[in-house]
Amino acid sequence: MAYSDIKDPSAHFQTTTYTGNGDSSDDTNAITNDGNSDLQPDWVWIKRSDYDNQHLLFDSTRGVTKYITSDRVDAEGTIADRLGSFDTDGFTLANNNETNDNGVTYVAWCWKAGEGTTSSNTDGSITSTVQTNTDAGFSIVTYTGNLQANASIGHGLGVKPSLIITKSRSNTESWEVWSSVLNNGGVGQQLRLNSANAKFSAADYYSTPDTSKFYVGPHTGCNGNGYTY
Repeated sequence: MAYSDIKDPSAHFQTTTYTGNGDSSDDTNAITNDGNSDLQPDWVWIKRSDYDNQHLLFDSTRGVTKYITSDRVDAEGTIADRLGSFDTDGFTLANNNETNDNGVTYVAWCWKAGEGTTSSNTDGSITSTVQTNTDAGFSIVTYTGNLQANASIGHGLGVKPSLIITKSRSNTESWEVWSSVLNNGGVGQQLRLNSANAKFSAADYYSTPDTSKFYVGPHTGCNGNGYTY
């Protein structure tokens, strides 16, 4: 099997810890990654590390004001003062106690996709918008479901994905997870990111992906009619 030649993995993914400084309405906090790699993150996942608090996920396809919580089934939310910007080697936080409370410790996981550049993908029966890092095998995909069986969605990777995480942005739905490790390349077993339950059988959610598309069934967790994902 051929693999990408990644000389510096930190140019594609980094974990960053930081302490918040927000104690007035105009405080911002510029978080720099290790400084050795120009990692402009496109997916930033933030969690307070010293207290029970929600996970907050942001990406540059949807924009800094949009967030999703991976531990909940809630639809996408909009708020202007949690994440301020995606930067050339990190990100800047606005003044919000969920992401930048004064003196509070946080952890952020940062992935690079296409540095904010998206494109329309018509490989599947559903047109998608993709932002892809083919070197690292990472893609952010947005689409609108149609509740049709065996609907296909272009992912832009050029190889078969090994992990697919799907969340409805517009509706209250679970985070559905397909993994090639669980399914040995096939379908039938999956997980839910927001649940502590063991894997379960669900043959109607996903079909085996290929090098250009992944396939979803007529289920609101991944393909509700008119739902955005």
